[in-house]
Amino acid sequence: MTSPAVAATVVICVYTEKRWDDIVDAVDSVAAQDVRAAETIVLVDHNAALLSRALEAFGPHGVRVLPNVHKQGLSGARNTAIAEAIGNVVVFLDDDAAARPGWLAALLEPYSDPTVVAVGGVAHPRWPVRRSTAGARIDTRPVVLPGAAPADGDATGELDWIVGCTYTGQPTEQAEVRNLMGCNMSFRREVFDRVGGFAEDIGRIGKNPLGCEETELCIRARQAYAAAGEKIRIVFEPRAAIDHRVSEDRIGWSYLRRRAWAEGLSKAAVSKLVGSDDALATERDYAARILPTAVLRELKRKSPASAAAVVVALGCTSAGYLRGKLPGATAGVRLPAAANQGV
Repeated sequence: MTSPAVAATVVICVYTEKRWDDIVDAVDSVAAQDVRAAETIVLVDHNAALLSRALEAFGPHGVRVLPNVHKQGLSGARNTAIAEAIGNVVVFLDDDAAARPGWLAALLEPYSDPTVVAVGGVAHPRWPVRRSTAGARIDTRPVVLPGAAPADGDATGELDWIVGCTYTGQPTEQAEVRNLMGCNMSFRREVFDRVGGFAEDIGRIGKNPLGCEETELCIRARQAYAAAGEKIRIVFEPRAAIDHRVSEDRIGWSYLRRRAWAEGLSKAAVSKLVGSDDALATERDYAARILPTAVLRELKRKSPASAAAVVVALGCTSAGYLRGKLPGATAGVRLPAAANQGV
């Protein structure tokens, strides 16, 4: 593989006007980068009113605003953007995330290595703003999402994946990883040409917390290149940082249980597509090494609720996975065609 000059298409998939302020922040954060993207695409998922509003707001500033022409959901929206992108690297930023200065430069730098086919970065949680009885601003980590250093705004927690953020156990320096997180990731265009786009039978649709479509794609790409005798690297670059807003409805017990259950179901679907060994390799280490440490730490802190949150998350994820492995539970889940056959 050669490594031509990088031209990046940045894609922001959107689906609801309720996130309008976040969408504006996301678009503005891309425009403020010191490294300019070849283009920015706002991809609207089956919402005519939002499409009209986005065209009016962003179109005059050179942002391409397009409707999802595939199956409703995040995967279909991403696949629409892939087919339209002019860049040889396609970057995905969540609609409720804002890129920090230097984000795009850091994300694209590893592509100087021709074996690197995908790069992702860090997502820091922006917790809901709360006020003390005296009116002072309080930005605290919620009890159900414990972390090793709660006073540090950029500190990770073992369960931060629940809210789509970087979690304890992920690398703290540039490293090769199995898969990237969907809120802050990029791929060479050739990956989609070789192995197809995102599987539209898994992934988010609106507020449905099913996911793992990016995990499945990364594993599928690695398997396909390996079968062709080619060495590739998928890289995690912590310097490519974003702030990911966490809404109030995602910091309670109900969402913890629902999201963990959905993660288990999603992992079962992924294991059907790419095999359980590859689908669960990272998770086995996480469950055996990271989570027990978190439980013990929270018990020593005399925070039984936080310790319980870790146990509940693991239990719900495991239960969801077992449910997803039952006969017929993932019927209809299939791989997408390669991009040159129609993403």
